[in-house]
Amino acid sequence: MNQLPRRHFTAALVGGLVLPGLAIPTLAFAKDTALPVPESLPAAAKVAAAKKEPLVLLVSLPGCPYCEVVRRNYLLPARNEAGLHAWQLNITDRSTPLIGFDGKATTAAVQIATWKAGFTPTVLFLDSLGQEVAERLVGLASVDFYGAYLDERLANARKALAGSPVGSSTGTGRKV
Repeated sequence: MNQLPRRHFTAALVGGLVLPGLAIPTLAFAKDTALPVPESLPAAAKVAAAKKEPLVLLVSLPGCPYCEVVRRNYLLPARNEAGLHAWQLNITDRSTPLIGFDGKATTAAVQIATWKAGFTPTVLFLDSLGQEVAERLVGLASVDFYGAYLDERLANARKALAGSPVGSSTGTGRKV
């Protein structure tokens, strides 16, 4: 065997052994930043409605780096610090039981397909009946403006829940 193929083989072997090891901390980190998964959408929405807040659902995909940014930088801090009622649903989860807004058993994948929310990350803002009360936030085009987009959607959702006309945000720049 000449030197060139042996080097390629060695590089491939080292890469195959080292790269998966490098991913382990990332996977552990993603688990640490996961939002809770609701067992019942009506129950989660009822708790949010009691506080005059929308139910905020992140449609997520395991391993999606953009979903991780939305969770870690925006939704998880807002949940922990401001009491935002934020949950996540995994777009590929076809096995974990979930009670839908119709009271019937379903899965996250089926519910997400019903909402036609097949792009990740997507953040939905729902009332106690499962109706969207603000425009969904799809994708992560700009980290610089994502907080403002999220604030605007939350303000619109809160206005809708309060019975106020839904319009643009007050522009206070206040974090959720």
